[in-house]
Amino acid sequence: MLAGRRVLFVMAAPAEFGPALQARVRPLITGVGPIEAALNTGIALQRLAVAGQAPDLVVSMGSAGSRTLEQGAIYQVSSVSWRDMDASALGFARGVTPFLDHPAEMALPVLLPDMPAVRLSTGGNVVSGAGYDGIDADMVDMETFAILRACQTFGVPLAGFRGVSDGAKELAHYDDWASLLHVIDEGLALVVDRLASAASGFASSA
Repeated sequence: MLAGRRVLFVMAAPAEFGPALQARVRPLITGVGPIEAALNTGIALQRLAVAGQAPDLVVSMGSAGSRTLEQGAIYQVSSVSWRDMDASALGFARGVTPFLDHPAEMALPVLLPDMPAVRLSTGGNVVSGAGYDGIDADMVDMETFAILRACQTFGVPLAGFRGVSDGAKELAHYDDWASLLHVIDEGLALVVDRLASAASGFASSA
């Protein structure tokens, strides 16, 4: 609960959930990637709805990659797209799921106006080096679009906050991703503190 509002925080991996966040929230840990994120967010939202405890807001948090943004800095998500979806051979716009009425890039609410808001691309791969060349977004992750689709199904708004863990150099091993997670943990904890004071402005519908 934040200021009397039900908020469900969602993260992908325990490695992103450090001591600063542990002192503040108990997030849903979905697992890594779009399938795990959609599946486990949907299950959680269904269970909460049945229990009469549907959240007023879902917040996707964790790490992200970017080769242009400041490493270790926290950004909120202004929009999210799905880079894996490409049915253009059938005449559908790239990023649009066939037979679903959604744009390739979907806006998310910007809850903290004085925090930089950037465009996010979700996909099933870890992006590194030249992999950024074909991506039209400021940063990349593996879960937020999937979480959004689950939220839309249940009529719950989604906001996103991500810390840039990597991207300035090509990834070579696990530590290239993990070395800044403690910085991101502290930054996201401050976001949670700020959201508590902004909770009264949360939208009540998607």
